[in-house]
Amino acid sequence: MSQISDSLFRVQRLTERQNMQLLIQLRWIAVVGQVVTISLVHYGFQIALPLLPMALVLVALVATNLAYIYWSQGLHRPVTSRSVFYALLADVLALTIQLYLSGGASNPFIYLYLLQGILSAVLLPAHYTWCVVAASFVGVLGLTLFHQPLHVQFVSQEGLPSLYVVGVLISFALTSILTIVFLTRIVENTRRRDKRISNMRQRASEEEHIVRLGLLATGAAHELGTPMATMSVILGDWQHMPALMQDEDLREDLQEMQRQLLRCKSIVSGVLLSAGETRAEGTESTTFASFVQGVVSHWQTHNSLQHFALHQQGVNDFAMLSDTALQQMICNLLDNALEASPDWVELTLSSDHDQIRIQVRDHGPGFDAAVLQQLGQCHVSTKQERPGRGLGLFLVTNVARALGGRVHAGNLPAQQGGGALVEVSLPQSALAI
Repeated sequence: MSQISDSLFRVQRLTERQNMQLLIQLRWIAVVGQVVTISLVHYGFQIALPLLPMALVLVALVATNLAYIYWSQGLHRPVTSRSVFYALLADVLALTIQLYLSGGASNPFIYLYLLQGILSAVLLPAHYTWCVVAASFVGVLGLTLFHQPLHVQFVSQEGLPSLYVVGVLISFALTSILTIVFLTRIVENTRRRDKRISNMRQRASEEEHIVRLGLLATGAAHELGTPMATMSVILGDWQHMPALMQDEDLREDLQEMQRQLLRCKSIVSGVLLSAGETRAEGTESTTFASFVQGVVSHWQTHNSLQHFALHQQGVNDFAMLSDTALQQMICNLLDNALEASPDWVELTLSSDHDQIRIQVRDHGPGFDAAVLQQLGQCHVSTKQERPGRGLGLFLVTNVARALGGRVHAGNLPAQQGGGALVEVSLPQSALAI
């Protein structure tokens, strides 16, 4: 639980960092927009503005923006809601000073206060949002009482709209455009965050399910040990009874039962080995090619089919430790292919730089489209009459994921013989020693 909590915390921090980057972009737009507006009003419309103090406000905005960029460069510095809150308060203060120097509440750009309130409502918790709204209200109230007046013609002449009306239109358009653009991007960040959180919770649920399966399998392996030992003793006694061994058919049945019992013991030992409950000597040093060949040979001794082929296409052979989980993953792939296509299965190994690719192909009916969309999720199976394949692919996906790899599945076209193709890509560095 602590691991998933840490992951959720990192996702939240990443989203807050992305939102801060959007806020920094908005501030750059505000700086450029103010430079253009001040220049147009002062030099174009010949309305005297206090250029020096307004320029100092712009310099302060640029300085704080650069400071935020430098401060947030290091990943060890978290961007919190408080950081965004302080940035919005600084924007409210800068807007208040600029409006104070340019007509106060009569300045049509006073509607930009709404943008600060909307952004705070989307980015911040409720208590921070109300603080930003309160600061904006205090700013508007103060501007109605204290400001430097501008001598501007507010009455239209000769049927032309006044400068105030033009300013209101520009302010409305600017506020609307900025709100739509940045809210859209912020909502997209939120959606990506929610998707990451959903994926993490799904993965945590799958890992918990795997742990439960492992505990169940280990417990079953322990419980099966005693009855299998009893059966082994009884079969051994029967094989030494002349009355039973004289019957050839019965003797062959007893020998087959002995072989199957040995196979059951091998499976139980493999379960305990996976759980780390056998001797350390169980893990042997080998090479990748020898390991796969051994897995295939072991699988073929218990499964017979008309066509099985193992192809190795430029595989990088490297030293590795025998991995029970990897062995079970390959066997699961082969078992699934065999059940879908009892007469034809192919296993292909290939390398691409540091990636090892394991491909299993069959001539069965292939996967349904719905199954491909949910491949690797627990309880998703293509076998309604023979349950278990979905669990096998679920375990394959999680073993590959634990090794830093991925699983891709698809259907082959009829020109290539049809059937299904499952490909597992694993980084060589995760296996090599």
